Amino acid sequence: MKNQEDLAEKSVIMDDAAIRRALTRIAHEILENNKGIDNSVIVGIKTRGIYLARRIADKIEQIEGQRPPVGELDITLYRDDLTEKNEQALVKGHDLPENVTGKKVILVDDVLYTGRTVRAALDALIDVGRPEMIQLAVLVDRGHRELPIRPDYVGKNVPTSRKEIVVVELSEIDHQDRVSIQEKMA
Repeated sequence: MKNQEDLAEKSVIMDDAAIRRALTRIAHEILENNKGIDNSVIVGIKTRGIYLARRIADKIEQIEGQRPPVGELDITLYRDDLTEKNEQALVKGHDLPENVTGKKVILVDDVLYTGRTVRAALDALIDVGRPEMIQLAVLVDRGHRELPIRPDYVGKNVPTSRKEIVVVELSEIDHQDRVSIQEKMA
């Protein structure tokens, strides 16, 4: 996340209730489109995508009485926008509950912007197995795609300018649930 001192908040676009409703809707759509959760695994992209993936799995369990496996993916080493690798990038990877080969993988992230994070996640997933299918769920789609990537499940579409930043805060790490639009300070 950007240094908070460099940003000025413009508006809150989702509060905790709106986030909860969006994740409930996404869970229902996943179940409907996949006719249940058989042969599925939900994988969250580090960091906030992991918490969203767990919440979606919780919602699915409430609806279906069965919890899908949930995994974590750290795509740092797969990013194409890192100019240099540092020591922190050495301890990266995945924590998947089972082999993804032949599975329906629902990839979860907080914000879809250029598509580069998702591309890196796709590369990382393919390196560990060959899923039957990969679907994408995002809490916020803000546009400005640089790659031909489209989400299957969207909590909220938010048109933004490139000067704006969409900041997702989740109670697990930020002590509150909300999504805001912030603007880079000059």
